[in-house]
Amino acid sequence: MKAYRLLTEEDTSAFCHKVTEALNKGWALYGDPSYAFDAASGKMRCAQAVTKETEGEYSPDVKLGQL
Repeated sequence: MKAYRLLTEEDTSAFCHKVTEALNKGWALYGDPSYAFDAASGKMRCAQAVTKETEGEYSPDVKLGQL
């Protein structure tokens, strides 16, 4: 199964740590990161898609963060 996640976070080092953790768990970057202003919070937010090949069949019950 190929899994997909979209990691998001405020534009702080927390975002870099979140992406780094995913990479160290076997996820791979997918596409370019995005950067946008969140008007509700008044802060900039980052997003990065990641994918991972894993055993098993897809189900909506799969906890992507635990792969």
